Amino acid sequence: MKGHFYRPKCKCENKKRCKCGASWAYILDVGTDPKTGKRKQKKKSGFKTKQEAQNAAAELIYELQKGTYVKEDPSLTFEEFAYEWLSMYERTGKVKESTVRVRRHEIARLLDYFAKLKLKDIARKRYQDAINSLAERGFAQNTIEGAHRTGRMIFKKAVEMEVLKKDPTEFTHVPKKQKTVEELEGRKDIPNYLERKELQTFLSITQEVGLELDYLIFLTLSYTGLRAGELCALKWRDIDFQEQTISITKTYYNPRNNKKMYKLLPPKTATSIRVIDVDEIVLNELKLRQISQEKKKTRLKEAYHDEDFIFTDEYGYPIYLKKIENRMSRLLKLAELNTELTPHSLRHTHTSLLAQARVSLPEIMERLGHKDEDTTKNIYLHVTKDMKKEASRKFKILMEEQ
Repeated sequence: MKGHFYRPKCKCENKKRCKCGASWAYILDVGTDPKTGKRKQKKKSGFKTKQEAQNAAAELIYELQKGTYVKEDPSLTFEEFAYEWLSMYERTGKVKESTVRVRRHEIARLLDYFAKLKLKDIARKRYQDAINSLAERGFAQNTIEGAHRTGRMIFKKAVEMEVLKKDPTEFTHVPKKQKTVEELEGRKDIPNYLERKELQTFLSITQEVGLELDYLIFLTLSYTGLRAGELCALKWRDIDFQEQTISITKTYYNPRNNKKMYKLLPPKTATSIRVIDVDEIVLNELKLRQISQEKKKTRLKEAYHDEDFIFTDEYGYPIYLKKIENRMSRLLKLAELNTELTPHSLRHTHTSLLAQARVSLPEIMERLGHKDEDTTKNIYLHVTKDMKKEASRKFKILMEEQ
């Protein structure tokens, strides 16, 4: 391959001491176009010295000979490609709508830094600086890691599609906030949940002053460990009164909290699809619910949205997550309990009480639909550690008895 090196549009008489700022460029003959028979050339300028131009030309020749040459799109911006990637990601059919929504939010974090930048101009340092900046701005660890995870997928796809030569996310370090002594001791890693007596108080208050469905909602969440989205999606066909089981096969999705715009999606993971045993106290309340619901259907007739849902409003539409959160907040306040707890805290409460009942960790994971979950493990280890200490204390008291 023949190469020619020159300084375009240089007006200086002394080329070696150019003062006009003209840069060096190269032209390479890279073969013949099979369609036209004309000579094919590759050109590039902007090098400060002739040596830089020669080095770049040598690298291009090497890539052409090895078949690894990638022609980067000089005009493609990060924003353009990010949304092109998101569209491809969504069309795979392998991701839930809620996951696509999360990816869109994570792209928004990266757009703060790269939106109008050319994709090819985002180097490793610029990308690392952006990730560092997210940490400096106080974003949560999960937010930063999520943004980086999405960034990696975007740039990896750009390399795969040969619109980018190198992946700038390679070797990126995600900064982590240094934990306090308390956190290292495990105190801050345990999420809030209700102790047994607190749960009894909460359910008692719920039964006394709760609104319609409140007692059944929070009793079911507490006694089953269901996610709130799984509970909202439950239908009567999922309840087997004879076998005393509940089948979890779907989850409720409604980001705008519009009761008519809900969607039912596959569960969070494959292990989330499960059948769990349920106590008679829950089944008895469900039977009462079934009777009252049938009366409403008879009264409202065609006005009732009859899609077999259990937990619905007056017209049969499944209740949405925000309503459950608001109702729980009201009840916690009335019970004088921690108002920062959420419906998901009842899932953690269920984990804690199962551990206290000496149910094994694998059994708990299976019941909750977890393949691997650090939070569940932390709760289990925290509870069982206290149980072991209590066992040691009881042994000591026994040995000291006269």
